[in-house]
Amino acid sequence: MSDMAEKVRALCASHFDAEHCEVHDHSDGCGSKLEIVVASTAFEGVPSLQRHRKVQGLLKDEGLMDSIHAVTIKAWTPEQWKAKSGGSR
Repeated sequence: MSDMAEKVRALCASHFDAEHCEVHDHSDGCGSKLEIVVASTAFEGVPSLQRHRKVQGLLKDEGLMDSIHAVTIKAWTPEQWKAKSGGSR
């Protein structure tokens, strides 16, 4: 995991009090293309677009968006994450 991916993972996990959080670096280690998966009760009752904006807003507020060129966000409730992961995690 790149330094950027670990920084984003720790930030999202802490900020959203995530039940599950993982970040994959798809940019050969430089951290400019990330996939973020975060499951948190903070997303309950929140539409998908607003969830993405919350994650992007956090990254922007921390000054990280200038270094990220592409980001895929999967922001789910814990129940959605369990269903999508097959309940195996």
